[in-house]
Amino acid sequence: MATPQDRGHWGSRLGFILAAAGSAIGLGNIWKFPYIAGENGGGIFVFIYLTCIALVGLPIMIAEILIGRSTQKSPVGAFKTLYKPDSPWVGVGWLGVASAFVILSFYSVVAGWSMHYVYLSLKGVFTVYEPGGTEAVFGQLFANPKVNIFWHVLFMGVAISVVIAGVHKGVERWSEILMPVMLGMLLVMFGSALTMSGFQEAVQFVFSPSTENLTRAGVLEALGHSFFTLSLGMGAMITYGSYLRSKDDAIKSSFLIALFDTGVALLACLVLFPITFTYGMEPSAGPGLVFVNLPIAFSKMPGGSMLATIFFALLSFAALTSAMSLLEVATAYFIDERGWRRSKAVLVTGSIIILLGLPSAMSGTTGFFGTGMSESFIGMSWFELFDYLASNWMLPLGGLGIAIFMAWRVGEKARVAAFTAGTTWGRLYFGWIHLLRYLVPIAVLAVFLHAIGVL
Repeated sequence: MATPQDRGHWGSRLGFILAAAGSAIGLGNIWKFPYIAGENGGGIFVFIYLTCIALVGLPIMIAEILIGRSTQKSPVGAFKTLYKPDSPWVGVGWLGVASAFVILSFYSVVAGWSMHYVYLSLKGVFTVYEPGGTEAVFGQLFANPKVNIFWHVLFMGVAISVVIAGVHKGVERWSEILMPVMLGMLLVMFGSALTMSGFQEAVQFVFSPSTENLTRAGVLEALGHSFFTLSLGMGAMITYGSYLRSKDDAIKSSFLIALFDTGVALLACLVLFPITFTYGMEPSAGPGLVFVNLPIAFSKMPGGSMLATIFFALLSFAALTSAMSLLEVATAYFIDERGWRRSKAVLVTGSIIILLGLPSAMSGTTGFFGTGMSESFIGMSWFELFDYLASNWMLPLGGLGIAIFMAWRVGEKARVAAFTAGTTWGRLYFGWIHLLRYLVPIAVLAVFLHAIGVL
C-alpha cells in the first residue's frame, strides 16, 4: 500500500513554480509556438495569443491548481472528493489521466528526435550544408523505426528515473536544476541572435501588429495554443496543485507560471526568427522550422555545431520537464486510487506508455511484422492520430469540463475560501470567476468546434 511519503509535498514555493513552469514550458514553446506564429504573420497573432493566455489560459490554470490543492488528490480522486464518487464529473478527471498516457506516448517520440539531433550535432553532421541534406536527415530519422524506438525508450527511461524518486527528491530537485540550465541555454542562443543581421527584422515580425496573414483559423489556433502550452486539461496542474499545502499561494504562483511560460515562448521566437531572416529562410516554414530549416542555418554559422548542440539539448530538457509532469499524473492516480507504492506506479505506467508509443515511433515505416504502421484505421499515422485526439478532443473537453465544474458546480463559499486561502490577491476573485463562468467556456467551445470542422 502507498504511504504518505509516496505522495509528498513540494519543498518550497519556488520548487513548485519551477516544476509547474517546467510542465508548461516544453516543445510547445520552443518548437510549436514559433512556427505557428510564423504561419500566422507574427505580431498580431502574438498579441492575440498573449490576450488568450491572460483571459482564458490563466483562469483555467488557477481553477486546476485550486482543485488539486483543496483535495490533495490527483484528477480522478479530486472530482470524487469535490462532488460524488459515481458522478459523471469524475469523467473529467479520467480524461486528464487518459490524456497523460496518450500525449506522453507520442510526445516522447518528438523528444527522441531532439535527443537524436543532439547526437548528430556532436558528430558535426550540421557543419557542412548540402542542398536537401537536412530534409534527408529528418526523413531518414522519421522512417527508421529502430532509431525512433531507441530514443523513445531512452527518453522514457530518463523520465521514469526522475519521477520514481518522488515529488521532492525527483521532480522538484530536477526542475530546480533543469529550469535554470534551460534558461541559460536560451539566453546563450539569444545572445548569438542579437549579433545577427536579421534581428531587427525578427523583432518587427514578432511584435508589429500586421494583420496581413491572420485568419479566423489563426485566431482560434492562438486561443487553442494558449491553454495547450500551459499544460491545461491534461491533469498536470491538478496533480501538481495537490502537492501544495493549504496555505500556499496558488494565485500568485499561477501568475508567475504563466509569465515564465509566455516569456520563454517569446524568447524562443527571438532566437529562431533572427536565424530565419539572417539566412534567408521563410518564417512560415511550419513544423520543419526546427528540424529542417534550423540545421541549415547552423551549418552556415560560426560555431554552428556548438550552437546546434546547445539548442537541441535545450529542446530535449524542455521536453523532459513536461514529460515528468505527464508521467506524474498517471503515477499519482495509481498511488491515490489504487494504493500502489510509487516505485510500482511509476514502473507500470512508464512501461504502458512505452508500449503505447511504439506505433508512433514506427509511424514513418510502411511495415512491421507485416502490418502497415504509416496509417491507422482512419487514414492518419498513429503519431498524427494521437496528436489529433489529444489536441482537438481530449484537452479542449478537459479544459471545458474543469471551467464549468469550478464555476457552476462548486459551492460559492468553498470556491471563495479556496481562492483567498494563503494569498493577498483575493480581490481578483470577482474577475476570475466571471471569466471562468462566461468567457472561458465560450472560448474553449469555439476551439473545439473549429478543431472538428464545425466553426
